[in-house]
Amino acid sequence: MEGALIARDRVGVQDFVLLDSHTSETAFLNNLRKRYQENLIYTYIGTLLVSVNPYKELDIYTVTQMQLYRGVNFFELPPHLYAIADNAYRVMCSEYNNHFILISGESGAGKTEASKKILQYYAVTCPTTEQLQIVRDRLLLSNPVLEAFGNAKTLRNDNSSRFGKYMDIQFDFKGAPVGGHILSYLIEKSRVVHQNHGERNFHIFYQLLEGGDKDLLCWLGLERNPQKYAYLIQGRCAKVFSINDKNDWKIVRKAFSIIDFTEKDVEHLFGIVASVLHLGNIQFEEDSNGHAIIRDGTQIKWISKLLGVHLSILQESLTNRKIEARSEEVLSPLNVDLAFYARDAVAKAIYGRTFTWLVNKINGSLANKEDYGVGWKITVVSLSPAAWSVLIHNTDLYCDWNLAPKNLEMARKRSSSKTFLFFFSSFKWEPIPYFNNKIICDLVEQKHKGIISILDEECLRPGEATDLSFLEKLEEKVGDHAHFVTRKLADQKTRKSIDWVDFRLLHYAGEVTYCAVGSFSLPPFQVLCNSKNGIIRECFLLSELDNRRRPETVATQFKNSLMSLIEILMSKEPSYVRCIKPNENKEPGKFDDYLIRHQVKYLGLMEHLRVRRAGFAYRRKYELFLQRYKSLCPATWPHWHGPAAEGVERLIKHIGYKPEEYKLGRTKIFIRFPKTLFATEDAFEFRKHRLGMVPVPFICLEACWRGALARKAAKKRTWAVQIIRKFINGFINRKKPLCPENIEFVKLVQYKYFMKLRDHVPKNVLDKSWLQPPSILEEVRVAAGFCSVVTCVHTSCRKDCSFSKQLQQKVVASAVFRGKKEGYLQSINQPFMDTRLRPGHVLLAQENSYVTPVIKYDRNGFKARDRLLVLTQSSAYVVEMAKIKQKIDYATLKGNGGSQFYALFLFVCFFQGDAILQCEHVFETVTKLCMLANKQNLVKVVQGSLQFRIGSGKEGTMVFTVGQEPQVFKAKNGQLTVVSCTRFNNSFLFSSQVST
Repeated sequence: MEGALIARDRVGVQDFVLLDSHTSETAFLNNLRKRYQENLIYTYIGTLLVSVNPYKELDIYTVTQMQLYRGVNFFELPPHLYAIADNAYRVMCSEYNNHFILISGESGAGKTEASKKILQYYAVTCPTTEQLQIVRDRLLLSNPVLEAFGNAKTLRNDNSSRFGKYMDIQFDFKGAPVGGHILSYLIEKSRVVHQNHGERNFHIFYQLLEGGDKDLLCWLGLERNPQKYAYLIQGRCAKVFSINDKNDWKIVRKAFSIIDFTEKDVEHLFGIVASVLHLGNIQFEEDSNGHAIIRDGTQIKWISKLLGVHLSILQESLTNRKIEARSEEVLSPLNVDLAFYARDAVAKAIYGRTFTWLVNKINGSLANKEDYGVGWKITVVSLSPAAWSVLIHNTDLYCDWNLAPKNLEMARKRSSSKTFLFFFSSFKWEPIPYFNNKIICDLVEQKHKGIISILDEECLRPGEATDLSFLEKLEEKVGDHAHFVTRKLADQKTRKSIDWVDFRLLHYAGEVTYCAVGSFSLPPFQVLCNSKNGIIRECFLLSELDNRRRPETVATQFKNSLMSLIEILMSKEPSYVRCIKPNENKEPGKFDDYLIRHQVKYLGLMEHLRVRRAGFAYRRKYELFLQRYKSLCPATWPHWHGPAAEGVERLIKHIGYKPEEYKLGRTKIFIRFPKTLFATEDAFEFRKHRLGMVPVPFICLEACWRGALARKAAKKRTWAVQIIRKFINGFINRKKPLCPENIEFVKLVQYKYFMKLRDHVPKNVLDKSWLQPPSILEEVRVAAGFCSVVTCVHTSCRKDCSFSKQLQQKVVASAVFRGKKEGYLQSINQPFMDTRLRPGHVLLAQENSYVTPVIKYDRNGFKARDRLLVLTQSSAYVVEMAKIKQKIDYATLKGNGGSQFYALFLFVCFFQGDAILQCEHVFETVTKLCMLANKQNLVKVVQGSLQFRIGSGKEGTMVFTVGQEPQVFKAKNGQLTVVSCTRFNNSFLFSSQVST
């Protein structure tokens, strides 16, 4: 925290409590502006966080940032939303109590995004298991669904929440999230039937039309064009370029499957959304008696189908209402105007109750179904200005009005008794003047006298209640209130700005005008209770019709919900986030002083700052304060060996603190005025740069070390610049022959390619999907001494044989042996050698292609003799020491007649009258012979036994059997017997014709 004071002239202070002119609104705004211009959107007022919407992506919400703030003391790091979330979590775990985070501000200030960031922080940093991960996914994916059904584009925000949201995150006793619960506060139902110019209806309507597939829309009776639906075009901006309805639809559909919605639930839900659109297209006309009738029944037929209600009863309900006459209920026809009100009332009732069902369904998915045991809760409350939409077409910050004085009172209590009076019984608190908004709250909600009570009376009294009769009743009951005014009651100057059907409330943040027209609408009808749509049937219960108790109006419902919310919050440990909207045009970097000043006023930030400053601006543990500022006093520098409290007392007396500027507690020093702290910090900075004013050895050592580090860093930067220049020049000259300008770049390309090739070598040598070399390797391979592809499957082959040669030999071996010879598959990954000649073998002094040891069996008794088989470019030789014993020309090998060539497992047999050879490397030897002779298609496979010629006119027989170990011997019947360990013996026959 102290380190940030050095740059306070440029970026301001990170805690408004440290403002010297804490009572000046101008100083408050200047500090906010400095930080906003440096992309520092968060600032503290004590433990309250002020957030200014940047309207651009900032790299401050990464997993690294989350880990940085995890488990860190609140004031150790710069202000951040993660600090608020982490502090709430640590307080909950350490003090074993519930906590709440209240996020407030006007539309477009970033409340919804703030609540998302808090949920993401807990999802990443809290301990988890596989089952708990499911809970986290549902908790995060519940947001897109709630936003689709509860958010809309307004003039101030493209994704404005039109309902108040209260979300409990439930943790077990180990601190792991195990469930959640959501409460919604009165969605703005009036938006379903009416939108101001430049605004849209709820997102789900546009998402369904834009992203729903053709079959779904056909089943719902909808067309893709939103311009064809009256409820979607009143704002004249059905299409918004900053909103991707099609992509959002995909997210919502995915979320439904994750948060445990059945296909039947989704089907009924979309049926309700479509029925609302059809309701908006119903048009009424007058008949001869002045009664409303529906001439075109197309839309009402679709509604009947989608909601599963009787067509005639539905039509009757929209054009008539039930009244009591002679203790009986009779139908009274409606005129056209009342019919439209009835239609809109049904649409609002259906959508409003469906939204409540949706929240309850999500809660069922988030519930702690496993036996984890709920320890504590962190509650995230996002209060929208739209939450109090009792009067049609109007929104207000009524929630903040009601909560503001209570928040200030909580802050005052926490700042006094819990923190300071514990230390100083003699300290007297000064009174802090601020506007008590209770007078406005009483005007709205006071029993029997408030606006809500008057509205309830008008809605429920006998006879025809109208908008104007409601306005007259207000003038009669509260007309003399200092904060209430209508056109009739206003002075000559104010009267021009108020319409005949408007009334205005005057509160501490300014004036808010309401329109009384549209305050009355008819309740939902009995026909909905008998719907075959499962959701509608749950929302409109038959038991409601039997309840004779007077129903609560929307205003009363909201007032009761708000009182319940306040009771809940007052029982928890609080944290506050105040969101500020910097400008109306959503432009990054633009700071509108007038707009922000207004928000600072109605959010009560100056009052909250004065409450915090009534105590002390700065508090620090003795050890930390002494460690930082000990160089300012000779008695404490360089080391203080006594108690830290005594060292701090000695230090501040040397500096010259006055008694009214500080207090000493048990473990901390409290500094009352920021100017005292700033003076101390400035003296510390001055002392650091004046070597003569502090002991020289330590400062000199520090200076020398920093100089060495700086020189090392400068040298490294110079080297880096040279290297970068060299490789840029190499890239420019990469297509030229090798030269000093490009050789380093070429070597780097070669190195990178071969390192990459190392990790991409095919597992099978026959695999042709080798990594394609860059063109520069082809161009310089001769000069550089590299091949474009150099590798072998086995390490022993890398220096001796090229890949292309190996590949050719393996291809031939595959054609000859694959599927025909046992053991072939195991031989694939074994590389072929250029020679099998061992040290000590004597060979003819000529260039040989291939040499391998063999065992020759002669024709008299088939005696075994050690020989070498030499394969050259034109002939094959059987050699004993340096003497040629047999020569076979490749040209004599033909496809018919003559001598024969046989190959079997562990054997290669040449029959040229009297030659039978055994070879250990059968596949390698046969492959090389086939390639040199270019006659691999002459090799055949034989099994069991075969006939061969011993000499002129004589024939012999070779028999293959299975035994314990491989051997070759002459049987008693004179046959050559070959014993193999494998189940099937086979041989490879290669025909040749050689003169005897």
